[in-house]
Amino acid sequence: MPKLTFFFDYASPYAYLGATQVAALADKHHAPLTWHPFLLGGLFRAIGTPLVPLFEMSAAKRAYQGVDIQRWADHYQVAYTFPSRFPMNTVKPLRMALQLDSVDRPRLVLPLFRAYWADDRDISDAQVLRAIADEAGFDGAALLAGCADPSVKSRLHETTEQARAAGVCGAPSFLVQSDDEDDGMLFWGQDRLGLIDKALAGWRPACG
Repeated sequence: MPKLTFFFDYASPYAYLGATQVAALADKHHAPLTWHPFLLGGLFRAIGTPLVPLFEMSAAKRAYQGVDIQRWADHYQVAYTFPSRFPMNTVKPLRMALQLDSVDRPRLVLPLFRAYWADDRDISDAQVLRAIADEAGFDGAALLAGCADPSVKSRLHETTEQARAAGVCGAPSFLVQSDDEDDGMLFWGQDRLGLIDKALAGWRPACG
């Protein structure tokens, strides 16, 4: 049975779009899905990418990307508003997600994505984070307190290094594997979901 790993950071609007679609795609193929939080800025530092690629783009490319994101949101029929606070410090919400198991994690991750990319809420603010977690049925105060735990801090470093070791170069990224011994196929970008669909169905291109 194939399995799917979804590498994400709330910092990316494309990761938000991918997050709204990935569970349905995994379910279609009965593929176990792992939601893998990692710190995008930490990865960028490690691989030599500008910390905020948007700021390095030409005006024409920035304008096109803005339209592109809106088109994809319309295609998926999900709410989207470019936030008034960008870039966003996502360390705390990532640490909160890491304290949850694979079943519970998306129940917090999706509301956090929506809060930032649809509702323009400040997900670096402790009170906002606590409220979102409480609304999702978790103990927000406990999750916030856990963010200061050295083991949780270390875990975020580990998941970021795991993403780098897997070849991740941006968010969202998706890894399709046939089993634990399979290096699998890595895809970058929510616009690759069609290829991921094929890979989960058994497609293997000659190029690997």
